Amino acid sequence: MHLKAIFTVILLLVATVQTGCSSLAAIGVSTVEHKPLVVFLVRHGEKADLSQNSVLSAEGQKRAVLLAESLRSANIEFVHSTNFMRTIQTADPTANKFGLDVKIYDPNNLNTFANDLRQLGGRHLIVGHSNTTPSMVEHLGGDPGNLVIDENEFDRLYIVTTGSDGDINTVLMRYGKPYKSE
Repeated sequence: MHLKAIFTVILLLVATVQTGCSSLAAIGVSTVEHKPLVVFLVRHGEKADLSQNSVLSAEGQKRAVLLAESLRSANIEFVHSTNFMRTIQTADPTANKFGLDVKIYDPNNLNTFANDLRQLGGRHLIVGHSNTTPSMVEHLGGDPGNLVIDENEFDRLYIVTTGSDGDINTVLMRYGKPYKSE
């Protein structure tokens, strides 16, 4: 009986191909296969100063290394950063750990970036800023929780997953030295 069921499915698929792809949708078979998407999102580490393009402080450098260690088993395939020294320096240890280049993204065009990620699928680290990180979580369809990241809050690690079925889940974790509100 099992062999008969397999043969019936094969015949159905052959008939569907002969009559066109629209028949696949009619029987509930998707013709577009979406690769699952897993996105890890963080704000850059602590800054050395208040300049526009500050580098990381020693504490921020430690946080960047800790991020890479925290993600060591995450099988990151892509690392993205805005074009600021502090974000690139936060992304570098993870990129180096996985033998990847840091790809620069435009924080002023998050909707397009989110759509590109959904099309690509895979596992990504995105390093952004206090305003762009929660916004990017939203653009990916996730729940950022509190949208406001305090100026001294550097320990949020969002994980947004989109399954091949389109279900989206968000997890907010903390890493490194904990944030303490003043």
